[in-house]
Amino acid sequence: MKKIITLLTVAFTLLSFSVQAQSTAGKVKGTVIDGNTKTIESATITLLRAKDSSVVKISVADKTGKFEFDMVPEGRYIVSINAVGHNKGFSEVFEISANDALVVLKTIELVPQTKSLSGVTVTAKKPLIEQKIDRTIVNVEAAVTNVGTSAMEVLEKSPGISVDKDGNISLKGKQGVQVYIDGRPSYLGGADLANYLRSLSSSQLDQIEIMTNPPAKFDASGNSGVINIKTKKTKQFGYSGSISSTYSQGRYAKINESFNFNYRKNKVNFFTTLGYNNRKNFQDLDIQRKFIESATKEVKSNFTQESRIRDNGKSHNAKIGLDYFASKKTTVGVVFTGFYNPGQFSNRSDVMIFDPAMLLQSRTMASTSNDRKWKNFSSNLNFRHVFDSTGRELTADVDYLTYRSTNSQDLINAYFDAGGVPTFKADTLLGSLPQDINIYTAKMDYTHPLKKGAKFEAGIKTSFVNTDNNAIYDSVNYGVRVRDIGRSNHFIYDENVNAAYVNYSRPLSKKIFAQFGLRLENTNAKGNQVTSGEKFKRNYTQLFPTAFLQYTINDKHTLGINYGRRIDRPDYEDLNPFIMFLDRYTFEQGNPNLRPQFSHNIELTHTFRGFLTTTLNYTNTTDIINDVLEQNTEKNETFVKKSNIARQSQYGISVSAGGQITKWWSGNVYANVYNNRFKGLANGDPIDISATTGQFNASNQFKFAKTWSAELSGFYRTGGVDGVFRIGGFGMMNMGVSKQILKGKGSLRFNVRDILYSQKISGDIKYSNIDAAFQQQRDSRQVALGFTYRFSKGKVNGNSQKRKTGGASEEQNRVNAGGDN
Repeated sequence: MKKIITLLTVAFTLLSFSVQAQSTAGKVKGTVIDGNTKTIESATITLLRAKDSSVVKISVADKTGKFEFDMVPEGRYIVSINAVGHNKGFSEVFEISANDALVVLKTIELVPQTKSLSGVTVTAKKPLIEQKIDRTIVNVEAAVTNVGTSAMEVLEKSPGISVDKDGNISLKGKQGVQVYIDGRPSYLGGADLANYLRSLSSSQLDQIEIMTNPPAKFDASGNSGVINIKTKKTKQFGYSGSISSTYSQGRYAKINESFNFNYRKNKVNFFTTLGYNNRKNFQDLDIQRKFIESATKEVKSNFTQESRIRDNGKSHNAKIGLDYFASKKTTVGVVFTGFYNPGQFSNRSDVMIFDPAMLLQSRTMASTSNDRKWKNFSSNLNFRHVFDSTGRELTADVDYLTYRSTNSQDLINAYFDAGGVPTFKADTLLGSLPQDINIYTAKMDYTHPLKKGAKFEAGIKTSFVNTDNNAIYDSVNYGVRVRDIGRSNHFIYDENVNAAYVNYSRPLSKKIFAQFGLRLENTNAKGNQVTSGEKFKRNYTQLFPTAFLQYTINDKHTLGINYGRRIDRPDYEDLNPFIMFLDRYTFEQGNPNLRPQFSHNIELTHTFRGFLTTTLNYTNTTDIINDVLEQNTEKNETFVKKSNIARQSQYGISVSAGGQITKWWSGNVYANVYNNRFKGLANGDPIDISATTGQFNASNQFKFAKTWSAELSGFYRTGGVDGVFRIGGFGMMNMGVSKQILKGKGSLRFNVRDILYSQKISGDIKYSNIDAAFQQQRDSRQVALGFTYRFSKGKVNGNSQKRKTGGASEEQNRVNAGGDN
């Protein structure tokens, strides 16, 4: 790792010297304002050669709208300026010479896009990646290859994010990400979060915010940070909306359709989103296991399994909301959301058991089918009052969410000897796995700006969660259905989290800015396994400090350092000790003894000219929660369960850069190299596993004409470790083209994802008496054609401040109701 950091440092130093060597002492200064004579912060400033408009340098305006370029060679130039919500602006042509080495441009005024929208759709082109002080922003529609995809597929190609074979999301190589939707937690975890994100169409998304160290205002949960998925909204009087439809074809067809509508008149703002998704997928999963005698370490048998999985799921989702502007200072809003996701899952497995010499001993043909229905209804009441023009405000949210799921499972096994002759009577296991989840939350936040640029924030929150899982299994003997008491289980879990926080920020000098926060969380939980009478209670109170310092060296270089302590509580389902049958030889079992994991995160960041960001990070996590395997060698059975297995330490470096390369070509690159080490006990045996992993993302956008654009993008992750698993390298390359039609109201987009069909995941696990490997591939290579039509009538309202949709916290991320991938 030290060699990597040294090489990167040398590379950046050589690059800096090479740029300086080609420059003279010319300097260009200027200021940008909008049509109301207000300064525009963070406008993108591009220095172009006058003769061919080729890019010379790129900069970003400061908080006062000022910008400058140093070391500009002699020649004739022009400056172009881009800012979201404004028309593009240009300077006059000017010249740098020996006699005129300092050029001060006239103030450049950008025209806000506030014209009437009747019969025309005005859109501001956003960059794909935006780098802010405390977060990275991905603008979903800026990438052509996002058409026809799901939210999960958008995430897996976003900077620093990776998705494993089971749909678990990691950020910078660390699991425990909390996923928010429009500023409120999704309250889903594990397979259910993966299924929800796969059912959410990219056409409904606006931005993805990635925060590795969120401030104290956010819930402390989330070992590696927070991902906030923002859906589309508008800020205009009158009405506006869009209709989207996409057809995708991989091995199977997929359909995405969505409708967005917003209407505002006088004091009322109404908005709604409707979505439909029909996706059929396949997954081929091959597993090889060696069953080893613990005492002698001799191989007793070899196990191979070939599973062919088919998943056909539909999703119907809706959001409807109303904002009432009671006065210029007070807004009250209500939002209702819900989804209905029915689906069918089937798995055909061929299991072969060999002796140590790899001679076939027996064969099992297994068939599993699931008919699932997953429903959600959520409601939010929100309030916002602004006390004065300084920004002092009070906000409040009350949320109620309910989930209802049913899962009918059929598991049939037929047994044969090596010659294919039946050896035992086939057995059938029928399961009914209903689950009910109810979540209640309330929160209040207060913001108070102080003198000299300081700001004080404080808030409180409480949440109550109740989950009820009732797993009912029946065996079928000679056509008679008999209740299987030994396998059935009823589990009830209740949790209450109370929280309070304070946050203070202020400039310490002209160049130093500081922010400090402290969050207190009190957790009270109890579980009741009704069937066996087993109960447990958890009560603990923890403090979670955060700190942020930023030092502006000059207009080119900025340094920042931040620290945060975070918690990751177990998913509700992982605490349930009942056994779920994946197939005849593989079972999944919860662990009521799971403890929360705690992490300390620290990052050091350097930003150059607002477009090149380099970050060094270190994380130390205790009681890491991870999957472990336990095997019954005599019966060739494997149990998969969560356990607090180890301490994780990670250090790494990430580099991101983006900007306009030529007049018609812009690009973004991201590289993250990190080392993960897991050290602890698994199944009573010591483990010490480490590996260095690299993640690389690149995206190129091309503008061929006024109405044509294209994209070439991809990502690759080298091999690495995830807990006790070693995962091989995998990646994806995508390309797409877009055409504006119907006078800018419509868009046609065509793309191909995973062109090389390289998103195939393989891995192995070796510790104690466990020796297993797997290979997986799915329907990742797809061709998609999408159409979007936008309509509007009215004027953009730049002062509208529509509230986010709620204040519920990390509880939803931890729901895991037995959905299938």
